[in-house]
Amino acid sequence: MEFFEALRRRRTTNGPFLSRAVSAEHQRLLVEAAAMAPSHFNSQPWRFVLVDDERLIGEVARVSGESMRRLMEEGTFWKRYRPYFRFSEEEMEEKRDGIHIDQLPKVLKPFRRQIFSDAGATLMNRFGVPKILAEDNRKLVAGSPLLLAVLLDRTEYRPGELSGFYSVFGMGAAVENVWLATTELGMGIQFVSTPMEFPEKWNEIKGLLEVPEDLELMAVYRLGYLPEEQRRPTIDWKSNHRKRLSQYVFRNTCAAPERDHPEPAVAREREEAAR
Repeated sequence: MEFFEALRRRRTTNGPFLSRAVSAEHQRLLVEAAAMAPSHFNSQPWRFVLVDDERLIGEVARVSGESMRRLMEEGTFWKRYRPYFRFSEEEMEEKRDGIHIDQLPKVLKPFRRQIFSDAGATLMNRFGVPKILAEDNRKLVAGSPLLLAVLLDRTEYRPGELSGFYSVFGMGAAVENVWLATTELGMGIQFVSTPMEFPEKWNEIKGLLEVPEDLELMAVYRLGYLPEEQRRPTIDWKSNHRKRLSQYVFRNTCAAPERDHPEPAVAREREEAAR
């Protein structure tokens, strides 16, 4: 795949993967791609755990589902992440960031804008939405043939010091390499984030992975091969908009926003290459 095409096609997979195992070759390619990322003084502070044991994946899925249910029932999700949600194509086009909730159970569609209020959270609980989403989440993780845990070496990862920033910076570059590699390999990837919302649940994940004291567990991702037709979850959103140049790029100083171009450079380069 041409490089800019891989960038353009990179996505987060909200739906299920094929049940077949991720090949040993592809698992190796993913972690080798991660290792190509830049790091401060070539310290390579990242560590990875490849999880393909079904029992262990099932336990991580259980913890993730329990975390999702609690996150929804307590209303934490809606309050904490309200600034990122958009409720119309017009709002998405104006802001060009965040996520557009475009799929909801029919019973909730009339209350789309109220779900972030206390009354909305009560309504969601009454209709059993937290249980539905928790089970959806558990099934998605449990049905993933591969999990990838990302850790940092505490020798390098020292929060509050520059080394802590450098380590996180390098880890982000390594994960992006993995993300782009999944695009090339016909795979999908998604952050298993809900256990991170609750320290005790995150510690449970650490216990399942037997994380030693000299490593810090930073993130867990689920991976697998993509089906030809991807089924969307009960509640889903779109996030394919990107800010215009004038919204995030400046020329010479922060006082001069870059001028917008009617067509992104990546798309222009792809069209020119096709001629």
